[in-house]
Amino acid sequence: MSGPGPTPTLWRNARLLPCDGQTQRLDSAAMITRGARLDWVGRERDMPEALRAECDEHHDLGGAWVTPGLIDCHTHLVFAGTRAIEYAQRLRGVSYEEIARQGGGILNTVRDTRIASAEQLFDESAPRLAALVAEGVTTVEIKSGYGLTLTDESRMLRVARKLGESFGVRVCTTLLAAHALPPEFTGRAEDYIDTVAREWLPRLQGEGLVDAVDIFVENIGFRADQAIILFEAANRLGLGVKMHAEQLSNIGGSQVAARFRALSCDHLEFSTPEDAAALAQAGTVAVLLPVAYYGLRESRTPPITAFRAACTRMAVATDCNPGSAPGASLLLAMSMATRFFGLTPEEVLAGVTCHAAHALGLGAQLGTLTPGAAADFVVWGVREPEELGYWVGLNPRRAVIRSGRLALGQLP
Repeated sequence: MSGPGPTPTLWRNARLLPCDGQTQRLDSAAMITRGARLDWVGRERDMPEALRAECDEHHDLGGAWVTPGLIDCHTHLVFAGTRAIEYAQRLRGVSYEEIARQGGGILNTVRDTRIASAEQLFDESAPRLAALVAEGVTTVEIKSGYGLTLTDESRMLRVARKLGESFGVRVCTTLLAAHALPPEFTGRAEDYIDTVAREWLPRLQGEGLVDAVDIFVENIGFRADQAIILFEAANRLGLGVKMHAEQLSNIGGSQVAARFRALSCDHLEFSTPEDAAALAQAGTVAVLLPVAYYGLRESRTPPITAFRAACTRMAVATDCNPGSAPGASLLLAMSMATRFFGLTPEEVLAGVTCHAAHALGLGAQLGTLTPGAAADFVVWGVREPEELGYWVGLNPRRAVIRSGRLALGQLP
């Protein structure tokens, strides 16, 4: 016989933002957690007395605003070195595409990452994850893509897993070997995609290192038809797929992503209303990356009006990487999404909670304050929730609860 389950804990006197797609706000609210899951959520006056009596531990949140734990659903935060010199080049007018075609860009980071040990990668990446965790991020996606050999991609993914274990946060790993064409395969892109799809992916998935598969579909990346080969291989292994698409041009990436019911399609500055409708119909999340938009000084924004009209889910993420988005603040990305892309505070909050969870295939488990969801939530020191997409350079996080236990900060 199994022993008794976890003792329930009461969290009361809160103002909740459930992010469940139905209830915007709950005042005078309470939650009961049972171990790592939410057991009951609602207005405190509606709580059954028998359930309250079960709770041995009580926390008064002092009327604070509470959201689900934040989710950064698109990062490249495991890498070595920087590309600050390239940033200076772009300030002088050299485009991101020009730098890439000259052998720089992603391949510069590949050179630095290949020679870095696992220990060096961990040490360089840990501060970036620490910055996200400090802001209330409880789940983060980390992509590979700066190794471009089986050995180096494996090392990146193992470091990502170790970071999650060390920080006590949920890390979802994505194989992005199709990030750029490695020098060893110059002129042989089809051979490279075939190698990744038929050799690397099954092996890495068999070792438990891969949760999803991604590809950079762009004029300086890979073709949409090459994504089909990779996605078919992922489907055979039961892995979800994701895509970088329509960042610098439109070569049909979104339509392929929709055809395969991708978890997400990311960037999307050059996507069309037809793309928005296809993504919505497929249930694919449009992940918006305003820090990259800022870092590259782009002028074309994603078609937000089309996404709204099509009811396409929109997520927001940092895109933390050394080239186009050298930032590790999801709160800053939220602020940029309101200013640059015109998202409302409600859209931005959904974009880093429930919609971000769907972008990782975890919509049934994360990103909401509902019974059965993970007991990951953030207590904020703000007067109104609109402040979460308002402050720049200020972190109003008061406390973070992960799996039902205080993980960071202090309770009121």
